[in-house]
Amino acid sequence: MYVNVINGWVWGPPMIILIIGTGLYLSIGLRGISIVRIGYAFRMMWQGRRNQGEGDITPFNALMTSLAATIGTGNIAGVATAIAIGGPGALFWMWITALVGMATKYAEALLAMRYREVDERGDHVGGPMYYIKNGLGKNWIWLGTAFAIFGGLAGFGIGNTVQANSVAHALNSEFGIPELTTGLVIAALVGLVLIGGIRWIAEVAGKLVPFMAIAYVFGGLVVIALNITEVPAALSLIVTEAFTPTAGVGGFAGASIMLAIQMGVARGIFSNEAGLGSAPIAHAAASSNSPVEQGTVAMLGTFIDTIIVCTITGLVIVMSGAWSSGETGAGLSALAFSSELPGFGGYVVSLGLALFAFTTILGWAVYGERCVEYLFGVHSIIPFRFLWVLVVPIGAIVELDFIWLVADTLNALMAIPNLVALLLLSPVVFKLSREHFDADRAFTQNR
Repeated sequence: MYVNVINGWVWGPPMIILIIGTGLYLSIGLRGISIVRIGYAFRMMWQGRRNQGEGDITPFNALMTSLAATIGTGNIAGVATAIAIGGPGALFWMWITALVGMATKYAEALLAMRYREVDERGDHVGGPMYYIKNGLGKNWIWLGTAFAIFGGLAGFGIGNTVQANSVAHALNSEFGIPELTTGLVIAALVGLVLIGGIRWIAEVAGKLVPFMAIAYVFGGLVVIALNITEVPAALSLIVTEAFTPTAGVGGFAGASIMLAIQMGVARGIFSNEAGLGSAPIAHAAASSNSPVEQGTVAMLGTFIDTIIVCTITGLVIVMSGAWSSGETGAGLSALAFSSELPGFGGYVVSLGLALFAFTTILGWAVYGERCVEYLFGVHSIIPFRFLWVLVVPIGAIVELDFIWLVADTLNALMAIPNLVALLLLSPVVFKLSREHFDADRAFTQNR
């Protein structure tokens, strides 16, 4: 199959080096911002509950909108697939991807704020296509167009059909609900929210995302607390198998170190989207006058998504031993939770997946809409919304494996233009960051 060949190429060693290398380069240039400024980031997020300047949505709701798009099936089905194919060591590489990805996400949001525009409707729009056009100049417009094309197409995979497909299968397995019924219900709910555009989506995300994330994490922490003595062994297994070939046990066929790295990075990026260039589209609408402050808020998206939520899922799967069962996707996560919380664990996964998928479809609707607007103008927004809703039930009933493969491929294709732009515009990121934090330090010392 051609898609298999393309996927193997775009997610090969060069792509992994580009993603990890860009994040590492930015982390060094930003002096370890993902660790050093984490407290500052949480403070900016808390202050961002209110408008901080020009924009359409609060800085906090911008983060919630991006989290709505990132906390999805990748946190449940994606983590499970990575471990089922790459072994427990894949989770370690998801952590590495997230740690360097926080610097990447920071740079993306900073540039989105720095080079954003106001469209014909008075909305603030931004993202890789805009910071490529306004930051790199007319000779690079083709690169921004490439991102918008890949981003618009990728949204129908990562942000729409994959989400609908995963939740439809999960609800069918747990409650016997027909896949098409689930798809139609989700489509109707998504359509109702899309009527109000990004402002309605941000409001829904601002209320729903914190609730669903806390509820899912609480369920996972209950499992971990009940098996607290097994945590050291699980962590040891994750770290050890990140650097040694994973032997086949049970229904697990075994995996090489390269496969663990590849699955960890691919599913890590699928989950937290650091480097894809999607999240800065939401952050560009934030009501803030400081690109640096919004950048620090943005990097929390990767921290919350992968370091917290994905780790919860991964630990439950590894501690339960379900990773070697031969099961994969959301079914593996459900098996792991059910074995540790009989009669209740499956509901945690199924209902969590339903909420995660719904908000992801909403968040990615914003991303796809902005890409289409960049390519065809504001008149293309309404037709895009109709098509977006129409595709949801279709995604619910088609083959899961093929959709995941296409989504992975499109992720890589949209990441390439964005990563190239981040590297070329890194001097702007370093300069603005240095000036901001130097001024902040001087202000603090003179108080």
